[in-house]
Amino acid sequence: MTSGKVTKTEQNQNEFRARSEFPTKSPIFIIDDDEMFADCIKKTIKKVDKNLEVIMFKNIIDAMNSLDENLPSLIFLDILLPGPDGFTFLNEIMSYPDTSKIPIILITSLNLEKFDLKVYGIKGILKKDKMKPEEIKVYVERYTN
Repeated sequence: MTSGKVTKTEQNQNEFRARSEFPTKSPIFIIDDDEMFADCIKKTIKKVDKNLEVIMFKNIIDAMNSLDENLPSLIFLDILLPGPDGFTFLNEIMSYPDTSKIPIILITSLNLEKFDLKVYGIKGILKKDKMKPEEIKVYVERYTN
């Protein structure tokens, strides 16, 4: 017969289960209107850590609205989007102290190497036509640990 109290071992097991079943880190945002491409990035992120929460957006407006509730640890951002583009998003998040320090990885087919993008918090640029899963993994490991 048990006393109804939770033992230390049971408590530790419950805490471990809770930590492993639910994301504990800030989410990663993927902002890209190409769903197939965004899904490939998400799958690569999940291979790094299946418990990472990944939130995908097709446009800037939905991503901006989500920032109030979900401050991401990392953002993968396509520059060329319908409606407000990636540069609009960069200007907007740089204007707030709580979002200005979020590392951003640009996903683009544009040649942006000659531009100084560090002022926007850009930590890397992935070329859509040459990107490798290993590159995504490096950024995820660097900015989510």
